[in-house]
Amino acid sequence: MSRIVYCNGAYLPEAEATISVFDRGFLFADAVYEVVSVLGGKLVDFSGHMARLRCSLFELDLPSPGSDDELLAIHRELVQRNGLDEGLVYMQSTRGAADRDFLFPPKETPAGLVLFTQAKALRQTEAAERGLSVITVPDLRWARRDIKTVQLLYPSMAKMQAKAAGAQDAWMVGEDGLVTEGTSNNAHIVTADGALVTRALSHSILHGITRASVLRLASEMGLSIEERSFTPDEAKAASEAFITSASSFVTAIVSIDGVAIGKGTPGETAKRLREIYIAEAERTAI
Repeated sequence: MSRIVYCNGAYLPEAEATISVFDRGFLFADAVYEVVSVLGGKLVDFSGHMARLRCSLFELDLPSPGSDDELLAIHRELVQRNGLDEGLVYMQSTRGAADRDFLFPPKETPAGLVLFTQAKALRQTEAAERGLSVITVPDLRWARRDIKTVQLLYPSMAKMQAKAAGAQDAWMVGEDGLVTEGTSNNAHIVTADGALVTRALSHSILHGITRASVLRLASEMGLSIEERSFTPDEAKAASEAFITSASSFVTAIVSIDGVAIGKGTPGETAKRLREIYIAEAERTAI
């Protein structure tokens, strides 16, 4: 059965949903997006995703596609129409359609808005059970990685480079030799003495919604948390490593550049954080 998608004000079968060839998201990647997880037919961390959306819109002077309540209603309607129990809702908001010009179109140009669902296993996955292997690659993205734009070509290329190397993902490394983040996730390590280390928020990384929830839960567990940068060598010597994102929750990294992390299997900290994150996500989803 074809999915129902939301496209600029209408709910349509996916085969009938179209956007203008002049949409600036298509021509300039002049757009931002959010991905909200769905568990039991309910939305996880929705308010956090909306807060980050507002920040992205503000930083790029993009028009708002609607109020938080309006966007919540669209998300819920799509989940209901597609009978989605577990998976994701993708939302993309653009500067709208206008004749191609590097200058922004008039302020009154309506924002473009597209949403669609993806059915996907989130609670129980092979990646969570076995862990992931990553390689390190240079971070060649623009400097404002805190803005969740649709400029995802380099992360896509890095994922393909990882696949060619027999790994599942890549961790990007800046010119300073420090890990920034994964291609679509935040990077974390656990030191030999049990401290959770993850890069501090800045323009260098995406301000992950799942990252924030997991750090709060880790603090409640009594874990020592260090928000600082680390090198690939420190990560390879760590007792554990893991990623966080809306689609992966907490997923262990078991090797980096072919070097086994810890015992080469998902560590206890990552497994416990994943367990309590999912439990809270199910409890608080709306």
